[in-house]
This record gives sequence, structure tokens and C-alpha cells, in this order.
Amino acid sequence: MEDGFGLWEIILSTFWFMLLLSWIWLIIAILGDIFRDRELDGGKKALWTVFLVFLPWIGAISYLIARGNSMNERARQVAQENEARMRAYVQDAAGSTSVADQLRELAELRDTNVITTEEYEQGKRKILS
Repeated sequence: MEDGFGLWEIILSTFWFMLLLSWIWLIIAILGDIFRDRELDGGKKALWTVFLVFLPWIGAISYLIARGNSMNERARQVAQENEARMRAYVQDAAGSTSVADQLRELAELRDTNVITTEEYEQGKRKILS
């Protein structure tokens, strides 16, 4: 017999480790979904949590069967809300005026003699670059 790990033991240990990580991820995802769900009241959230803690395999499978579709819908809704917030932030950070609006405002300033023709041309180059 050799001391240490052979290739097969390393592969088997890696498999069990990844299975454990997947299991932990699943439990965390289910718990997050339980507490994110606005349809469940506090008592039902507590019951699902107790069920998951004391009977984790049965609890996780039961939750996925009973509420798996709505879990997916809530995750999709959160992703859409995050994307909408990100788009709003980017639009706000970039400014709400378009290039055409900026050129129109610059032309109005030139036409009302607030800026000179040279300043208009410099501003126009800056906007278009």
C-alpha cells in the first residue's frame, strides 16, 4: 500500500467537494428565495426554514417541487429590476441630452450672439468628437 493520494482519490475527493459546494449553494439559494418572497408571511417563512434546517434533503426537494417555478420567476424579476436600475444609472451618468440636442443648443447660443462663431465651431468639434 502506498501512502498519500493517488489520482483516483483526488478525483473522488474533488467530486465530493464540488457536490458539497453545490449543496451549500442550493440551500443558500432556497433560503434567499424564502426571505425574498413577498407572498409568504412570516410564519410560512419560518416553517420552510425549520424544514430546511432539520430535514435538509427532504426540505430542499419539497421546496423545489412546490415553489420551484415561482422561485425562477422571482429570480428573473430581480434580474430585470437590476438591469433597469443599471440602465437608468448609465443614462443619468451619461447625461440626458443627445448629440443633436447639444448641437441645437449650441446653434441657439450662436444665433442669439451669446457665443461667437469661433466658439460655436470649437464647441461643435468637441461635441462631435
